[in-house]
Formats: sequence, C-alpha cells, structure tokens
Amino acid sequence: MHPLTSHDGLSVHPEVAAALAARAPVVALESTIISHGLPRPDNLVVARAIEQHVRDAGAVPATIAVVAGQVCVGLDDDQLAALANRDDVVKVSVRDIATVVARGGMGATTVAATSHVAHRAGIAVFATGGLGGVHREARVTWDESADLTTLGTVPITIVCAGVKSILDVPATLERMETLNIGLLGYRTDRFPGFYLTDSGYGLEFRTESPADIASVMRARRALGIQAGLIVANPLPEADALDRELHDRVLTSGLIAADRGGVSGKDVTPFLLDWFHRETRGASLAANITIIYNNATLAAEIAVADAPPPLQA
Repeated sequence: MHPLTSHDGLSVHPEVAAALAARAPVVALESTIISHGLPRPDNLVVARAIEQHVRDAGAVPATIAVVAGQVCVGLDDDQLAALANRDDVVKVSVRDIATVVARGGMGATTVAATSHVAHRAGIAVFATGGLGGVHREARVTWDESADLTTLGTVPITIVCAGVKSILDVPATLERMETLNIGLLGYRTDRFPGFYLTDSGYGLEFRTESPADIASVMRARRALGIQAGLIVANPLPEADALDRELHDRVLTSGLIAADRGGVSGKDVTPFLLDWFHRETRGASLAANITIIYNNATLAAEIAVADAPPPLQA
C-alpha cells in the first residue's frame, strides 16, 4: 500500500494529491459499484478497467471509499481488491460515513457520499453509472435517494446514464428542478434511463462536446451556483436492453422485492441482481458499457475544464 496524504480528514493517494496540487484533471469514482453493483469476480476486473478508461482519456482516477476507518480518495490495487472481495463492506451514504469511520470499518460510497467527499477533496468531475432518485410508490413510502438532496448542495459535475430505470423518472426530474440541480444532455435531447437509451422524457439543454460542458461548469462557478450539474450520457441504442424485456423484468423484480420485504437502500442492489439473472447477463453487459463510457467522458470533461499547464 502507498503512503497517503492527509487532507481535511481525508486520506488522499499521492498520485491524486499531486494531480490536485498541479490542477491537473482528476475524476472521482464511486465504490458501491465494486462492492454492491457487480457480481464477483467481474467487479474487481471492471473496477480496474474503469480507472484505466479515465487514464486513457488523460485524467487521474480517484476511487473513493472508507478503508479501515479512513476516508480514502484514490485507492491502490490491494484496497480495490478488498472492496471487491470482502463481505463486511457497508454501503455508505453521507449520513453513514462518520459512523463507519469511527468504528474503523469498510465502506463503499454511494453517489451522495462520493460527491460529498470528492468536493471536499477539490475534485470537480465524477463518473458513475446511474443516479438514485425518487422511488416508485414514494407517495406512500417517502423513499427518495440522498443522491438528489446531496446534489442540491454540492457543486460537482456528474456524468451518468440518467437515473436507474427502476425509479419514478418523472418525479425524479421534478425533484431535480426543485433542488436546482443542473441537467445537460450529451449529444441527446432525451433523458436516458440507464439500461434504456431514452426514458421517455425530454431534455431542455443539449451539449455536443466536453468543451461545451466545461464552459457551463465555469459559468456556474462564476455565478456561485452551489448545486450539482448532471451530464446525461445515454447508452448507445445498440447496447441498450430491449424495452419489452426491460419492462417485463422490472415488473417481476418489483413484485419479488415487495414479497421479500426488500426496502430502502437494499432495493437497488436487489433489482440489479434480479436484472442480471433474469436477462441472462445482458443487463450486466449494459451496466459495464455504461460506466466505461461515462468514465471516458468524465475524463474528457475534466481535461477540458483543467487550466493550461504553467510554462517553465
């Protein structure tokens, strides 16, 4: 394991710390996808590949997690392997981090927790698969992801394939508007639905390049906007799930979750696993394509947003 640099309660990997000090492009990555989002042994292979996609596009990857009670910004390979293979890794949102740290535990960060830590470390761009949002039946359960409320107060740019299609998409879009969360489509006028290229809802603003997105980021900083910016990067149509298959599996998965008493933060990993089994791996392939594409685009945005290097 590499020596770590302490920064505002965080343990920052030396490579990440050096990049931040030089104002070089850095991309934050969540760790829940490693511990809870993908099956073993694919999870570790994909975790390494996600970081490589960021590097190949010119940025430094900073996977975020709680390791042995330390909030780590950037992981070495041993730490990635521990997150992928240990059974005691807790899924942590913002409210959970301090408790896991105080107990010396292992924690995989959600979109909310990763956003909070990344912003605290000075990272402006974050790549993930799909966001959390307002759950179906939220009028009864009040089940809404902390991803949304966190993004309402954390000025970070998140590249994602929209929100997970298991959610109430129109209600989630309404909450984004209420919380002043910015929303850009990347080469699309339609809001993507994770496994689906088009969720059925339109977007007001479309961008065509990482430079376009970086210009919006700079304008938001200049205006002091203290909320997140979502860049919706759709899964290519050729890689998306068949809509009829998607809808059928989602319906059966929701019924199974209800009958099994699955609720709260356990719903998403349950349904992701259900999709994997019921689509015979097609959803897993789509999920992996999503995160690779988003990692590459996030790195390109970070590069476009970075100031030019100082001349010697």
